Amino acid sequence: MANPNMHLERTMTYRLHLLHKLCDRESQLAYLHDVGLPLSDSRCLGAIGAFAPLSIKDLARRANLDKGQASRATQSLVDLGLVQKEASGTDGRGVVLTLTRKGTSTWQRLMGVIARRNEEIFGCLSAAEIAQLSCLFDRLIAHAQAGAVETPSDAE
Repeated sequence: MANPNMHLERTMTYRLHLLHKLCDRESQLAYLHDVGLPLSDSRCLGAIGAFAPLSIKDLARRANLDKGQASRATQSLVDLGLVQKEASGTDGRGVVLTLTRKGTSTWQRLMGVIARRNEEIFGCLSAAEIAQLSCLFDRLIAHAQAGAVETPSDAE
């Protein structure tokens, strides 16, 4: 039975989701204004720039998107001349994603926006608090990943 004395707005999951939504809203505005890309495209460009070469499946995982979102964002980035799609040498149906020269320049601008957004979000914390929070995030992510169940669409 639920605890009637628990206040929803004080639960960790509620506050984490609230912070996520607030950060996404401001990041979306910053990415559109400074880089000219929507949030999903920016996440994909950031991941490709940081982890290339990537398949669509790997991109989805790295950008924290589902495969459909990653595929649509990739096509948008290809259409803009920021990402190059090549056939995979190991998977006949797969593709490998890398940045173009224009994509590398845009990725560098994007990384500046990401650095600024991190400072805006975490600037109220001391260096020691940031280090502690980073360690706590690592533990929480590892704990969540250990308990995660792979869905059929993840296995594809």
